[in-house]
Amino acid sequence: MVEEQPTPATTETSAKEQFAIQNIYIKDISFETSNAFELFAKQTRPHIETEMSHKISSLQDDSYEVILNVTVTVKIEEQTAFLVEVHQGGIFLVRGFSEPRLAYTLNSFCLGILFPYAREMISNLVVRGGFQPLYLAPINFDALYQQHLQRAQTEQSKAN
Repeated sequence: MVEEQPTPATTETSAKEQFAIQNIYIKDISFETSNAFELFAKQTRPHIETEMSHKISSLQDDSYEVILNVTVTVKIEEQTAFLVEVHQGGIFLVRGFSEPRLAYTLNSFCLGILFPYAREMISNLVVRGGFQPLYLAPINFDALYQQHLQRAQTEQSKAN
């Protein structure tokens, strides 16, 4: 007789924890350009600056809204060619998680889900603006979250 192995869905921990994507949407988008075509005629390699932030809001019944804000500024010879801003949102059900696991899920895992959507929207906006596609490299949100925890721990130890 074969012994049945528990699957992740049947383990005690998993039975208490629930995670689900309830919705993924664009909260806000913006594409701005001025004199860009004149700048690109200069044949100078563009400088790309990327800024990211996020916001987490607790909703009702263990649901959370996570907003990933990505701003990309492309400059040529210190003049802005174009600026793209995407606020990619998601509503996530996160139930039964411990505080550290909840913090990780909202500050890393959910951002990893949202980033490909934001990256695709940025590329589409740039193309629709008349430029070559702009491809953003994948981001390791786990590493960024670990760095954040280490900085917080260092600051806390300095305060003591």
